[in-house]
Amino acid sequence: MEKTKDEDKVRRLKLLEEKLKDRELKLTPQRRATLDVLLENPSKHMSTEEIYALVKKKFPDVGLATIYRTLQLFDECDIIKKLNFGDGCYRYELSEEEKHQHHHLVCLKCGQVYEFDDDLLDDLEDQIEAKNEFKIIDHVVKFLGYCKKCQEGKE
Repeated sequence: MEKTKDEDKVRRLKLLEEKLKDRELKLTPQRRATLDVLLENPSKHMSTEEIYALVKKKFPDVGLATIYRTLQLFDECDIIKKLNFGDGCYRYELSEEEKHQHHHLVCLKCGQVYEFDDDLLDDLEDQIEAKNEFKIIDHVVKFLGYCKKCQEGKE
C-alpha cells in the first residue's frame, strides 16, 4: 500500500524532530512553521526571503532574523542542504537520508532550478574509490544552461 503525502510528511517531520532532540534542541513553533514550509515545497529551492514570506503567512509575528537563525541551525543539524547556484543567494532544500543527493539543472537566463534523480555517476564513484582508496559518501552536481522556455525565447 502506498503512503499518502500526509503520512510521508508526518514521518519526515518525526525524523527531523529527532535530529533536533539529538542535539537537545526543541521544535519551537517558529521552527515547526519553517519545517512545514520546507515539507510543503519539496521540489522548490527557496531563498531565505522566500521561506520567510511563506512562514510569515502562517506565523505573522516571526522575524526575518529568526528564519536566518533557524535555517542556519537546520543546516548544522543536517536537516536541510544549503545550495549555491551562483545567483547571489543561498537556497535551501530538505536533506534526503535515503539516497544520494539529486542533481540540479540551473537556467542561466531565468534562474529556474530543475531537479533530476538519474545518478549517472555510480560507476565513476566506484572507479574513484578503487583508484584512490577513498570512500565517497555523496557528491554534488549542477549543470548550467538554458531551460526550454528560455531557448525558445518565451521568458
